[in-house]
Amino acid sequence: MNTEKKILWVDDEINLLVPHIQYLKDRGYEVDTSTNGNEAVELVQQKNYGLILLDEMMPGKDGLATLTEIKALRPYLPVVMVTKNEEESLMEEAIGSMIADYLTKPVNPSQILLVCKKFFDKKKLEETQISKEYIQEFNYISQQLMSPMELNEWFDLYKKLTIWQMQLDDYPQLGIQEMLADQYKECNSAFSKFIEQNYTSWINEKEKNKRPTLSHDIVEKYVVPHLEKQKAIFFIVVDCMRLDQWLVMERELHNLFSIKTDNYLSILPTATPYSRNAIFSSLLPNDIAKIYPEYWQGDEVNESSYNKYEKELLLKYFERKRITINPELKYFKIYDTDVGWQLQKTISSYVTNKLTCIVVNFVDMLAHHRSDNMLLKEIAPDEAGYRSLTSSWFKHSSLFGMLQTLSQNKNITIVLTTDHGSIRCMRGTKVIGDRDSSTNLRYKFGRNLKCELKHAILLKNPQSYQLPQSSVTENFITAKEDYYFVYPTEYHKYLNQYRDSFQHGGISMEEMLLPVITLNT
Repeated sequence: MNTEKKILWVDDEINLLVPHIQYLKDRGYEVDTSTNGNEAVELVQQKNYGLILLDEMMPGKDGLATLTEIKALRPYLPVVMVTKNEEESLMEEAIGSMIADYLTKPVNPSQILLVCKKFFDKKKLEETQISKEYIQEFNYISQQLMSPMELNEWFDLYKKLTIWQMQLDDYPQLGIQEMLADQYKECNSAFSKFIEQNYTSWINEKEKNKRPTLSHDIVEKYVVPHLEKQKAIFFIVVDCMRLDQWLVMERELHNLFSIKTDNYLSILPTATPYSRNAIFSSLLPNDIAKIYPEYWQGDEVNESSYNKYEKELLLKYFERKRITINPELKYFKIYDTDVGWQLQKTISSYVTNKLTCIVVNFVDMLAHHRSDNMLLKEIAPDEAGYRSLTSSWFKHSSLFGMLQTLSQNKNITIVLTTDHGSIRCMRGTKVIGDRDSSTNLRYKFGRNLKCELKHAILLKNPQSYQLPQSSVTENFITAKEDYYFVYPTEYHKYLNQYRDSFQHGGISMEEMLLPVITLNT
């Protein structure tokens, strides 16, 4: 349907607008005219227009009645109402009738031209501007990578890249997504080197003001201070939520809450048994294994037992700090839709509790199931689709329903975060290890592990990374950038099977640079 620069102008005094019409024609617009509503509706039935300019006050069928019939025929056809009437009630009625814009007579040619450009040329003008701005940003980021960077600069850079990625989702025809993807790779390569150089000093630093905020600092830094206030606290951990996924969720929440977003760095491996247990225990994995061996589930013997003791670890933290939670702590894990809907129905009953903790597993399930489900791959074939799918889920999720309900209560604070992100893995790298080595694609632990070190970090001494070591011969490897591990046996089969899957456990901006959000009503 070709509607490029085709306009229908409906006005019972159309003869007075001939100069305006000629002005538009001189600038390349094709303008049909009509003096009444019935004729206008017939023309809309016969021809394809890109814009209607509609007089509000006409004899016979007036503008609002004509608008209703036009919208019944072409729901998405933009209509600009033009009228002498400046009454607020009319404006509200017109806006409620889904007009695209509103002009008050007398109108001059430049006003009309501006409206036409808005609907016909807006996309093209935006594309030109966004291309220009991104090229400038691309050059700035490239220069920035040539100089040493602090962690706060990495957070800022990653957010810039993420916002650019989301903006370009709306302009796929520009053809610069590949340019941005290449820059992401370049940044993740530099970020991996940055982590390799600094991580062990941070993870072993006891003084918190001398290192970044890490996973095991979250509760003490962001939850505990609110316990002293006269408000109910809801601590929500969305498993495997990346920054871009939070940003699509934030769009739905900005009218409900006052939102404050901070950043933190996930510990390694960026995987549930390590990063999320660290959050709830306020301890590093090596300390959890030593102090609470009965709660440590850092192996793969039974994947369903991962993070089985989050509530107990959190209670142990409060016990160590001599913090009393009264009424007692409530803890929920949403692992299927029935549990989510049930909690949504009852969430308002927990506003009298001091602390309610909720773990939401859907985003992690989405990342994992996309690898094996052709339908999900069809719906989310790339990063843009993955964000879109996240947005669709969130709008209809029990989590959003809970947040909407909680937003109506003025006596609550919500702290929302994640334990790690995920990265779209596009490059495989060979790994060799014993048959008992773990099966994770982004990190592995076991004996005699070997891999290409330019694609991964080999942790010969896991305890220097504050990771538990079951034997002196056990070591860890963690993938960098967007690499994933593949064993030599049937290498090409598994290389193809897991290429273009979202994984976590390794070193990348998407997995390690994470938001922690405070929502207040």
